[in-house]
Amino acid sequence: MTRRGKNPPFDLMKAEARLAAKKRLIEKGLDRLLKRDDEPLFRAMRYAVLPGGKRFRPLLLLASGSCFGVSPPLLLPFASALELIHCYSLVHDDLPSMDNDDFRRGKPSLHRAFGENLAILAGDGLLSLAFETMAGAAVPRDKMRLKQEAIQVVSRNAGAAGMVGGQALEIGLKPGRLTRARTEALIQKKTGALILAAVEVGAIFGRARAAEQRAVGNFGRSLGLAFQVRDDILDARKENRAGFSGRADYVALVGKAKAGERLEALIRKAVVSLEGFPPRADELRFLARSLLPFETEVDHAQTAG
Repeated sequence: MTRRGKNPPFDLMKAEARLAAKKRLIEKGLDRLLKRDDEPLFRAMRYAVLPGGKRFRPLLLLASGSCFGVSPPLLLPFASALELIHCYSLVHDDLPSMDNDDFRRGKPSLHRAFGENLAILAGDGLLSLAFETMAGAAVPRDKMRLKQEAIQVVSRNAGAAGMVGGQALEIGLKPGRLTRARTEALIQKKTGALILAAVEVGAIFGRARAAEQRAVGNFGRSLGLAFQVRDDILDARKENRAGFSGRADYVALVGKAKAGERLEALIRKAVVSLEGFPPRADELRFLARSLLPFETEVDHAQTAG
C-alpha cells in the first residue's frame, strides 16, 4: 500500500464529506447501543454520550480502516466501543474525587445531573458495554484473529498501560517535578493512547504491512500529543490562566507561544508519517489538520472530544 514519493493532491472537500457520512453512521450506532433500556442507569449513560462531541476517536478508526480498504460497517462496533470508553473516562474525570468539573460539553457534568453514585455506575456501564460490543461484533470467519487482536489493542491502550495509567500518574503531579519530557509521556498515555488505538485497529483489520503499521503508529502518536496540546491552548484562552493547573498542562509548562509552535510541529510530523499513502488516507490527513486552526476562540466544551 505505501509507496515512495510525495503525497497525491489533497481533496479537502471530498475528505470532509466522507467523514461527515462516517460521523452520521457513528451517531446512529451509538444511539442503537444506548436505547436498549430506559432505567435510570441507561438514562445516565445516554446523557454521557448523546449528543456528543466531535467523535474524533471513532472517526479516526473508521478513517484508518478506509485508508486500507476496510468498509465502515465492519469497523463500526469497534469505533462505537472506543467512543463509549472515551465517554466513560470523561464521566470519571469529572467526579469530585478527580477533576471536579461541573460542566461537560456545554451541560452539567453527569454527577451534577444524576448524582455521584449513578455517575460512577454509568461510567462502569459504558466501559462494560464497550467490551460487550466488541466481543459481539460480527466479523467473517477469516477475520476472527483480527478481531481478537483489535480487542487486545483497545484493552491495552484503555487500561493501566495507557489511559488509566496516565490518569493515575497525573493524580500525584507536583509543579516542581514537571518537565516537558514527563508531561509529553503522561499525555501520550492519558490522551494519546486511545487515539493511537483508533488508528491501529483500522490498520489491523486492513492487514497493513509492517511498514504501514509503523507509519500509522507514528501518525497516531503525534496526533495524540497534538490533540492534548491544542486542548490546553484552548483551555488557557478560555480561562485566561497561567501557572500550574494541577494537571499536566502544556501551556502552563512552556507558555502559549511555544505550545502553539509544538502543536504545528506535531501536526506536520503526523502528516509526514503518511507520506506516499494513497488518497484514501486523506481522511486521516484532514483529521490531523483539523487540529490546527485554533486561533479563533472556540468553546472548550465543544472541542473536548
